[in-house]
Amino acid sequence: MITTLDQKLVEYLNNWQIDGWPIGNFILVTIAILLSVLLCGAVGIEREWKGRSAGLRTHLLVGVGSCVLMIISIYGFPAIFGDHRDVARLAAQIITGVGFLGAGAILHHNSGIRGLTTAGTIWIVMAIGIACGSFNFIIAVVATIVILFVLIAFKKIENKINNRNPVIILTAPGDKPVLTKILAVAKEFDASVHGLSTDIISDDGKTRVLECTFQVVFASGNGLVEEFISRLESETGAMSVQLLNSHRK
Repeated sequence: MITTLDQKLVEYLNNWQIDGWPIGNFILVTIAILLSVLLCGAVGIEREWKGRSAGLRTHLLVGVGSCVLMIISIYGFPAIFGDHRDVARLAAQIITGVGFLGAGAILHHNSGIRGLTTAGTIWIVMAIGIACGSFNFIIAVVATIVILFVLIAFKKIENKINNRNPVIILTAPGDKPVLTKILAVAKEFDASVHGLSTDIISDDGKTRVLECTFQVVFASGNGLVEEFISRLESETGAMSVQLLNSHRK
């Protein structure tokens, strides 16, 4: 059987009593809750800083709630079930419940999906809360450090990739062959067009306005987004061009 540092700490505090009172349990539970506030709050602050709908308070509620439920699963039912209680059963229900909560953060917008990262962070703070509530403090701390590194450092890598493969929403008059022009410009820039869809957003009988949504994938080393957009605007007479997942310089 493998013994961890966390298990040594739990064993020490569980056996710590003052005049017959198990004060060590209280200290252990307090550490678990405060640590879940600190770790889950750190992830929530990162989401709040990015302006996401699920920010600090949401992540704190999920993380601390998971921690409390895990503590209840461990300490809450000894008088009823004795040593036959299944402490993992409540954790399984937490995972299922938070999965539905995370799904609510995912939105389908035009041809893209938004909120996947936030849904993932809601799910991971649940796991961090369970780790704190089950007194696996080292796992909780290491997981939080890794998650924050992924959210902050990997964002730069993601931006570079997205700058090469932007999702574009183009609004243009319908009296021109807009689709043909888009494909022609893409060919000129050695790029391919994916997920092309069109909608008529205005038609008063005289003027028709089209909205085209598509992703452009440039060939290796040819991420000329600004030049591509300028060319697209001149060829289609675009009224507006919006980039969903790119950061224009």
